[in-house]
Amino acid sequence: MTNNQTEISKDVVVVNELGMHARSAARISEIAKEARAKIWLQRNNERVDARSIIDILTLACEKGSTVTIVIEDPADVDAFNRIIRLFQNGFGE
Repeated sequence: MTNNQTEISKDVVVVNELGMHARSAARISEIAKEARAKIWLQRNNERVDARSIIDILTLACEKGSTVTIVIEDPADVDAFNRIIRLFQNGFGE
């Protein structure tokens, strides 16, 4: 669900046993801070800034949760893909 024509989004599933916790949120945040524009994480109707570890944790994503990753600027597709891979690889855990 995007509300801007330049936004790109993809749904991913949290696959690691511990869900999305502080360490995984920190890894997402590090990548998001490199982006030119904002990167968002969305679960249900809640959308948070992926640069903020605290905001990410408020999504309370356990294993099996679906999260939508959204970028505002197509130039950030590298960061977008790196975050997708983090989810797919269980945050390396």
